[in-house]
Amino acid sequence: MRDSFVGPFTIIQLIGKNEVEVKLTEEFLKKHPVFPGSLVKPYFQTEEDKFPYRKKSPTPPEIFEMEDSPGSVKKIIKARKIRLNGNNQRQYLVRFKNQMAEKDK
Repeated sequence: MRDSFVGPFTIIQLIGKNEVEVKLTEEFLKKHPVFPGSLVKPYFQTEEDKFPYRKKSPTPPEIFEMEDSPGSVKKIIKARKIRLNGNNQRQYLVRFKNQMAEKDK
């Protein structure tokens, strides 16, 4: 399969109402440098530039393995299933034996 779009290329000039001349890289020098405007789209350096008003996802809570836990689990407060990196995972909100109820969030 070929890429739908390649580039980015610098636009040298607009020709008429619907054509652009671009400065091609060495790889494309055998191609004609004038293209219909309908085949040209703006280049955005990052996703943030492309979607400046997109809300950022909240940072997930810190996950630690049981070896790093502050003690043994006293009670499972909440459980949920989530999809993370294409895999279904279970997450648990727990209260440890040495933890006060005010820490439950």
